[in-house]
Amino acid sequence: MLTLAILSPLLGALILAFATGLHERGARMLAVAVSAVPLVLLVAVWIGFDAGPGAPQFQAVAEVPWVPSLDVAWRVGVDGMSLALALMSALLFLGSIAWPAETRGRPRAYYAWFLFLEGVSLGLFLVLDLLLFYVFFDLSLVGMYFLIGRWGHGEAERAALKFFIYTLAGSLAFLLAILGLVLASPQGLTFDMRVLIDMQPLTGTGLYASLVLLGFLVGFAIKTPLFPFHTWLPSAHVDAPGPASAILAGVLLKMGTYGMVRIPFSMMTETFAAYALPLGIVAVISILWGAIVAFGQGNLKRRIAYTSVNHMGYTVLGIAAAGALVSGEAAARELALTGAVVEMIAHGLITGALFLIAGAFWQRGETYDLDAYGGLAATAPRLTGATVLAAFASLGLPGLAGFVAEFQIFAGTFAIYPWLAGIGLIGILITAALFLTMLQQLFFGPLPPRWSKLPDLGRTEGAVLAVLLVLVVVIGVYPAWLLTVIDSASAVIVGAG
Repeated sequence: MLTLAILSPLLGALILAFATGLHERGARMLAVAVSAVPLVLLVAVWIGFDAGPGAPQFQAVAEVPWVPSLDVAWRVGVDGMSLALALMSALLFLGSIAWPAETRGRPRAYYAWFLFLEGVSLGLFLVLDLLLFYVFFDLSLVGMYFLIGRWGHGEAERAALKFFIYTLAGSLAFLLAILGLVLASPQGLTFDMRVLIDMQPLTGTGLYASLVLLGFLVGFAIKTPLFPFHTWLPSAHVDAPGPASAILAGVLLKMGTYGMVRIPFSMMTETFAAYALPLGIVAVISILWGAIVAFGQGNLKRRIAYTSVNHMGYTVLGIAAAGALVSGEAAARELALTGAVVEMIAHGLITGALFLIAGAFWQRGETYDLDAYGGLAATAPRLTGATVLAAFASLGLPGLAGFVAEFQIFAGTFAIYPWLAGIGLIGILITAALFLTMLQQLFFGPLPPRWSKLPDLGRTEGAVLAVLLVLVVVIGVYPAWLLTVIDSASAVIVGAG
């Protein structure tokens, strides 16, 4: 099932590339249908997933040899963390592909690149081979490069180039780290992630192990992104089409934090623990920097983009706290890691919705300038309601998914690094202020005459946002169904440390 979930979007992209008879409506319907296949398959895997005590960490495993001399194989499988992230990603891809978009007369290419990006993104979360992980990590850059460069606006080509070069530099650091880790294996070459986790090829804080860890962290920090490696993000978001921004924030950024947990955290446990505190400090800087800079933005999309730096800082703070080998705090470390994974899910749903909403503003007004709007609650009540709910979820209001994630992160971190948790809480206050002022500027006050007939959300737009935001509410009100699956992975990952 997992193999089919990866290959079906890639096959759909290939069909779209050569199906010259398809026009706008046909291409869109085919893309939506194909993108629904991985979602259905992953739901089936979720239903059959065993999250109980004693269950194997990785399930639904399949393996086909590829390069036996290097022990490289097509290996797929999921634990609770990767399954939750893959399922969220599949849902967000389906919503983004279904979202009405201006394809500029190239619908087949537009939807083909989206399906290609879906296939490689799901591949990254589902593979258990380190070389394949790197392949999918790199290929994700290609799909997003074309979506930004060909269907973006403003300085889209420049933004796409900056995104590609910057993140490719990070992936090269990641590649060097992979080679350093694999070559250190005392039992011969292998790229099997399960074997590397069990083997722990590098330990301690020697120069070699520290440099390998640095390579991983730099590569993932750029992808996440963390301060000061975040400078590619705002321009990429502002100039990308709304659905591409939703995928960039909701899925591609998670590749950095997921990779951080799956590889250096799990395969270099002792070395990661030695540098957990510096990583936590960088995370807190990202929390505060992202919130403060977002507050100063008058551009709707730039404001949302900088909140991603802030929220991914929360995620990395939880990962750092979970990675610290503090005696007697296994429960707190597990709580912090579970919170970090829930934050990835919550951020994907919430910020994905916010970027789709930003795309709706561009389609209607062709500007992201917050000062240009006002009073829209009177003419677009559905748009207002969706934005208000997404904004309150993003600022961590109780009863919504963001609160569930942030509460666990800070509760776990307080037991490990209480002063970092205390400083990080300031970011929540700033985030609340920046979203409340955004809502005031967009929806309240006098209605400018030019927006008196601004269209409200259409049927498809409303349906996509409804699905995403209903899930945000469900997770916030009754998170047990999600936490049970994620906890099964967190317990094993932290327990292995």
